[in-house]
Amino acid sequence: MENQVLLDIAKKSIEKKFDSNIKINKTKLLVDFPELKENGATFVTLILDGQLRGCIGSLQAYRPLLDDLISNAFAAAFEDPRFYELSLEEFKKVKIEISILSTPVEVIYTDIKDLKSKIKPNIHGVILQKDGRRSTFLPQVWEQLPTFEEFFSHLCHKGSFEVNCLEFHPQIFTYEVKKIK
Repeated sequence: MENQVLLDIAKKSIEKKFDSNIKINKTKLLVDFPELKENGATFVTLILDGQLRGCIGSLQAYRPLLDDLISNAFAAAFEDPRFYELSLEEFKKVKIEISILSTPVEVIYTDIKDLKSKIKPNIHGVILQKDGRRSTFLPQVWEQLPTFEEFFSHLCHKGSFEVNCLEFHPQIFTYEVKKIK
């Protein structure tokens, strides 16, 4: 399947809020691209003028890729609690990036040094989980937070954990992404 097909689906999912004539022909898409029926986990990231403008996604594949992509694209534009809803003017300029996630794999580690040896910067996305809470960073976040220490202190903060939360041995999962932009 071509990347452009996925980008068009994400774009239409957002655009239909501004134009009721925009339709996503799911039946035709599923016939033309049967892989869209397979369960898939996506994150949709919106970038405006080089800055994050929305990012929503699924960590586990639990619904068809087509539905996951449509839902997460719409949510990234209109339901990310960190931002106001995307305006039509912003939509015309926003860049859409789709990440298709592999199945997360738990990292078994003994201490922080061991964990550091098992994490691959720029390749691994990371899920940090403890006490019923979790947070994640896509692999792309390594571009802004290139060291293990920066990446994990921000990931701990994002999940409202202590900045040194790795000292409390949370569960760590890694995944990889196919990035489409």
